[in-house]
Amino acid sequence: MNVIQGRKPESVFRFFEEICAIPHPSFHEERIADYLVAFARARGLEYDRDELHNVLIKKPATPGREQDAPLLFQGHTDMVCEKNGDVEHDFLRDPLKLFVDGDLLGAEGTTLGGDDGIAVAMMLAMLDGELVSHPALECLFTSGEEVGLDGACAFDASKLCARTMINLDSEDLGVVTAGCAGGLRSELTLSCTPVPFDGKVIRISVRGLMGGHSGQDINSGRANANKLMGRLLASLTKQAAFSLISLCGGSKDNAIPRECEAVLSLPQNADLQRIASFLQDEADKIKCELIEDDRGFVCTVEPIADSPATVFSAEDTARAVAILSAAANGVFAMNRDVPNLVEFSRNLGVIHTEGNAIVFVFSSRSSMESYLDASINELDAIAAVTGCKTRHHSRYPGWVYAPASAVREAYLNAYRAVTGTEATVNVIHAGLECGVFYSKIPDMDMISVGPTMHDIHSPNERLDLSAVETFWKTLVETVDRWS
Repeated sequence: MNVIQGRKPESVFRFFEEICAIPHPSFHEERIADYLVAFARARGLEYDRDELHNVLIKKPATPGREQDAPLLFQGHTDMVCEKNGDVEHDFLRDPLKLFVDGDLLGAEGTTLGGDDGIAVAMMLAMLDGELVSHPALECLFTSGEEVGLDGACAFDASKLCARTMINLDSEDLGVVTAGCAGGLRSELTLSCTPVPFDGKVIRISVRGLMGGHSGQDINSGRANANKLMGRLLASLTKQAAFSLISLCGGSKDNAIPRECEAVLSLPQNADLQRIASFLQDEADKIKCELIEDDRGFVCTVEPIADSPATVFSAEDTARAVAILSAAANGVFAMNRDVPNLVEFSRNLGVIHTEGNAIVFVFSSRSSMESYLDASINELDAIAAVTGCKTRHHSRYPGWVYAPASAVREAYLNAYRAVTGTEATVNVIHAGLECGVFYSKIPDMDMISVGPTMHDIHSPNERLDLSAVETFWKTLVETVDRWS
């Protein structure tokens, strides 16, 4: 594509563009794994690929550094695939359409996959010989990070020799992450009874919200489209009888949903104009409450000519609205020791209709296992009173902050040498694969770092090009200083 041609580091951006041309959504990392294996074979590098398409590539130390402790670099190959509703893009087939806007790189109408494609590109540049001097390198490309850290959880850690790891999955150049939250996914499935259709059909759409990462942006004040739909439908129950035909919102449980759509059946004598006016008034009230990021919010109500054979019963509709409007969402507790750090949160990220069932998908996060247990119990209680079946899965551990860390000090010193400024150290509410590796190898010394990215997990995702150059220089300096 050569959209980023001429920007430094040239090898990193060249590999990034090649990655963007290869579809690599979660659950479909086989093609990017094929690419990595071909890369390793062409350079005579030792590699290992497992059934989940995790790929480990090793490169021997340069002469004179054979006795230095090996370094492990790690990032994930899958990307969150979000697009604007009016964009035609098949994430399983189409390459991303990149563009440069000043010092920012984006993709037209879709997520960019800088999370974590830039890590893949940087590791490839290292393995391709861009580091003049280095100890033995291990580069681990994991799969399924965005859907539960699946690749890292399944990876056989006995294949690793290094006991120092630099995870490349952070999004703020001047910040070194030294701890993270754990989490889990929960699904509530409401089986519904179909009844004959007899009435009018409308579609209610909520759009234009900013969305974002359900961990790091959960305390930003950004609205959840699914929850706003619940509020609208709960209000509508006081105005008119209706039955749900379908309910759909969000596409990833780890992203704050930007859009939600409900298709309803109303009685034949329903005044559609009055109902649309009522919903618009409710939407206007909501818009006045939203933060600036969400001022693009719109609610549309439109009649639909097509008539379904059946709709969901009034009782099942009431249960769905109860779940949608009453299930707690957002920040529940702040960390007691780290200022401004969220400790416990939940995100209603996805709702979809499957035949005669509506599925609600939640992501819960906390570094404390007891909070995750509490979230399970709360959702089970909601399920019990609404007649849902629950499934809790993809639970992953947190990563506890270590007071002393050799790799953290090495990176902080390198950042100071490159930029003349000090990086900060933090602990984050988002989940990182570091937690998984910490549970497998407790003596692994780790940090998570990365260049600056904006609005990941949304079509507004942007990669700061200058930050990539500074970050690359810092990594090179860190490797040079390592022993």
